[in-house]
Amino acid sequence: MEEKLTQLRQEINYHLYRYHTLDDPIISDAEYDQMMKQLRELEVQYPDLVTVDSPTQRVGAEPLESFEKVTHPLSMTSLANAFDDEEVRHWLGRVERLLPDGMTVEDLEFVVEPKIDGLAVALTYQDGILVRGATRGNGVVGENVTANVRTIKNIPLRIPVSADAPPPPTRLEVRGEIYMPIAEFNRFNQQQLDMGEKIFANPRNAAAGSLRQLDSKITANRPLALFGYAIGYVEGAEIPTQLAALEYLRQLGFPINPDITHTKDFAAVLDFIHHWMEGRDSLRYDADGAVIKLNDIKLQQLLGVAGNSPRWAIAYKFQAREATTKLLEIKCNVGRTGQVTPYANLEAVNIGGVTVRQATLHNFADLVKKDIRAGDTVIVKRAGDVIPQVVKPILELRPPDSQPYQPPTVCPDCHEPLTHFEDEVALVCINTACPAQLVRQIEYFVSRSAMNIDGFGIKIGEQLAKAGLLKNVADIYALTREQLLKVEGFGDKKADKLLAAIENSKSQPLEKVLTALGIHDVGSAIATLITHEFSSVEALQKATHDDLEKVEGIGPHIADSIVAWFSHLPNQQLIEKLRQAGLTLAVVGLTTAKNKESLPLAKLIFVITGTLPTWSREQAKAFIEQHGGKVTETVSKKTNYLLAGEKAGSKLSKAQSLGIPIIDESKLQEIVAGKLGN
Repeated sequence: MEEKLTQLRQEINYHLYRYHTLDDPIISDAEYDQMMKQLRELEVQYPDLVTVDSPTQRVGAEPLESFEKVTHPLSMTSLANAFDDEEVRHWLGRVERLLPDGMTVEDLEFVVEPKIDGLAVALTYQDGILVRGATRGNGVVGENVTANVRTIKNIPLRIPVSADAPPPPTRLEVRGEIYMPIAEFNRFNQQQLDMGEKIFANPRNAAAGSLRQLDSKITANRPLALFGYAIGYVEGAEIPTQLAALEYLRQLGFPINPDITHTKDFAAVLDFIHHWMEGRDSLRYDADGAVIKLNDIKLQQLLGVAGNSPRWAIAYKFQAREATTKLLEIKCNVGRTGQVTPYANLEAVNIGGVTVRQATLHNFADLVKKDIRAGDTVIVKRAGDVIPQVVKPILELRPPDSQPYQPPTVCPDCHEPLTHFEDEVALVCINTACPAQLVRQIEYFVSRSAMNIDGFGIKIGEQLAKAGLLKNVADIYALTREQLLKVEGFGDKKADKLLAAIENSKSQPLEKVLTALGIHDVGSAIATLITHEFSSVEALQKATHDDLEKVEGIGPHIADSIVAWFSHLPNQQLIEKLRQAGLTLAVVGLTTAKNKESLPLAKLIFVITGTLPTWSREQAKAFIEQHGGKVTETVSKKTNYLLAGEKAGSKLSKAQSLGIPIIDESKLQEIVAGKLGN
């Protein structure tokens, strides 16, 4: 039985390595779960055969009263910082003055990597088994967090023995960074919000707080990971360079950051840093800089340490992306679809070289859960070109007279009552006459996916709305040549061309008109589904919530949106104006065809994979089937098209190998539109 348990543990550890370190699993989650279930059952039967490196031991130990202090055999130094190219060149100049006779900077090799914003640890292995994990602490004395690091799934509890890897050394200290991947951090914070628990300002704080839990069972439930970046010491192996150290660790089964470069060209070092400085948002972890190290280990030892910082390495720090400031007031924006979103007016603060005076508050549910209030001192984050966001308030600095924020009940622009759809966090103004929505509504109404009015862009929409010629989208069809000629930039030719395009748009089919109305949650796919069940706008206006839910691909939220939209008096008046203007408000032509062979996707077989930009899988399937196509689960030679979105999996590879055309959501719509003659 001992041999069977050993083999089962080795298999599970291998699959853990494939999943958490290589991100390349070769078995399904169900198969892995079954193996773990078998191991747990056997260990219950044979408790004397449970080992410290068993995968079942990653659940955490009993809570500690405090962390034991441990002394590092070799000090864990901290890096000196540089904040621009000039300071890095000064560092290189200092290195040059300390080089051995006959050696110049042209002889140097550099290893450069993004500086992960996490918590440094030292992992000690004895005969291949993890025996201690310690934080950096003050560099000389750290905290013993062994029970916690054991719960982190990509840290080997035992260095695996295999034919294609070096044998585990007698003693080894691996130095690395414990971090929380950004995607996992966002999910974790949302879970914390949903449970009414504390949220973290950034992944670094989340990682540090999670690793330093006295109850390791809590750590076990936090999505932490490790990247190894150095060897503190090793017995039984010669490591000549930093690059060789990383490769040695990789061969032993430790996760190594893939975003590392090695070069002899110092200009390439700076190029690499600037690349990640600009592209840091594409990294799956939070990086606050880049680390430059000399590659040669003997040279590192020769240069030594100055104070508590190695002379042979330096950290180039990126500009800060977080700051604290005062939240002056909470205001609201109304978007094109009528969705009302809160934002913060801030006391001006510089973040990463940009002066920030406003920041998003995401949505009202998020604002209330975080209990953000006017007058609070808040943490504000700016990530790349993303709109600055308020992360959380600093409660210790809250004014004693502050009051909780109350979400609005009426639209801040048109003062119509706001609608809250069940199970959604958004508040929506469904009034199409709302002035805050007008320009964006016009832009969407005339767009290619809607009424497709050629030459009618957002600039013209802004001009006509500002001139008072457009109070709603129906007014587009009341425009005259005389009115346009009074608008700046319009001559006879431009006015005539625009009016002709407006006239042509009247023949757009019903699904295009429904799309153009901008009903919440009703895009082109849903609009097309609707027209197969309701042959006119008049029929749709009479439809009940239950009638709509009977349509495949339409759920309760969309049904709520449609019923609410058509029950609003200004929207009913809008429909009547469009009817009088001569738009197509009933189904004509092929759309009503009952003979499936006449439909545009007849006899075509589709497979769907990945996450589509606007459709769910069910909506895409319904769209294909409504147009005569068939959807199957498996890619084969009979498949005509693969409809692929983001994170497409093995189906994409198989389709490519079989030469099957791969299309996206918009291409599918073009195929349908082309065959429909639109």
